[in-house]
Amino acid sequence: MGIRAVLWDIDDTLFDYARADHDGMSAHLAAEGLAGGYDSVDQALGRWKELTELHWRRFEAGGVDFLDQRRDRVRDFLALPGLSSAEADAWFERYVAHYEAAWGLFPDALPVLDLLAGEYRQAVLSNSSIHNQERKLRLLGVRHRFEAVLCAAELGVAKPAPEAFHAACTALGLPPGQVAYVGDQPDIDARGAVEAGLRGIWLDRADAGGRPELTRITDLHQLSRVLGGDTRFGAPSTFG
Repeated sequence: MGIRAVLWDIDDTLFDYARADHDGMSAHLAAEGLAGGYDSVDQALGRWKELTELHWRRFEAGGVDFLDQRRDRVRDFLALPGLSSAEADAWFERYVAHYEAAWGLFPDALPVLDLLAGEYRQAVLSNSSIHNQERKLRLLGVRHRFEAVLCAAELGVAKPAPEAFHAACTALGLPPGQVAYVGDQPDIDARGAVEAGLRGIWLDRADAGGRPELTRITDLHQLSRVLGGDTRFGAPSTFG
């Protein structure tokens, strides 16, 4: 039996996270008077992303909860290890205000969500938290398009672990072989999905290529043809 549902990543797949992160951090650094602490916004973003990955790995390993990893990220970014939890939370909330002001979907997101809605069920699996992603989807006006939204913080397991993908399939009531997963990370998203028994599709917006074993698209408008069995945009994965 063919694909019956599409499971989505959010950040840098449907939602233009990179642009919002850059513009939000630029505004936040200017407002906080911290711009002089870095040579450029890009340098500050590089450090923020480095710390995000570092502390997320701590959370995945079970050594710290979701809020504490975020607070530690703020402390490291500001080089203020003694910052209280309340102070770290307040700083992060001010950053979020600037970040949310820059939110937007990629231009191809809504047309493709509309196109697929008549044929495929749709849901979300994200390596974040329900609090963050439910709010994001509501403010972007697309939450009602998804039957379910599942996130790593609540599941207790994150992509690329098969258990994360299987939890989403269970929520849909479908076997993995009838579900496609679309995401911007070749290993965390596409390969992880394939190894869990789903059809993994790598959204390579930068057209980086270099992963011929993965099913790859460079624009969401190519997705319906791939779901229908047209693999011109990328080879079927050989993993699993």
